[in-house]
Amino acid sequence: MNSMFKIGGTLFAFCAVSALLLAGTDQITAPMIEQRNEKANNEARVQVLPEAKEFKEVESSSYKSAGAATISEVFEGSNGSDEVGYTIKSKPSGYGGEIELTIGISKDGKITGVNVGNNTETPGLGAKAADPAFSDQYKDKDAKELEVIKSGSPGENEIKAISGATITSKAVTSGVNDAVMVFEALSK
Repeated sequence: MNSMFKIGGTLFAFCAVSALLLAGTDQITAPMIEQRNEKANNEARVQVLPEAKEFKEVESSSYKSAGAATISEVFEGSNGSDEVGYTIKSKPSGYGGEIELTIGISKDGKITGVNVGNNTETPGLGAKAADPAFSDQYKDKDAKELEVIKSGSPGENEIKAISGATITSKAVTSGVNDAVMVFEALSK
């Protein structure tokens, strides 16, 4: 009986020390992780709205009424005193989970780019959403509702799905469509 308490106490001590070390590591690395995430977000904004030199966050109350549930943040891009457009972060659900998108829309209503960030889509299939062959299809499209097609040549408001990854293709397009809804609400 006494040895059972001794083993249990030793196990508890190891667990407590491990938990304290993990908590300490988390406290030390959290600011660095936050800096790297912010840097990645800024790079994505510049990539999808290259004309902008500065970005200012838009208050969520001005776009939440648009009904776009996947939108997590909106930034207004400017070049000096000229407003050039918006970068809109959307997080639709794909086949493997949440897909982080940054969408750029110019002031004149053109999609300037789509950056596919963190995602857990299937490697070799849904993960191809980040490839320029897929994501560049959105570039220069009018900021209108887009539709996914499985085959054939895409029309003006159509996007050709990734072969074998239709769910991912539809999720990305859904995120872009939500960004278009927010853009329309902000442009009124």
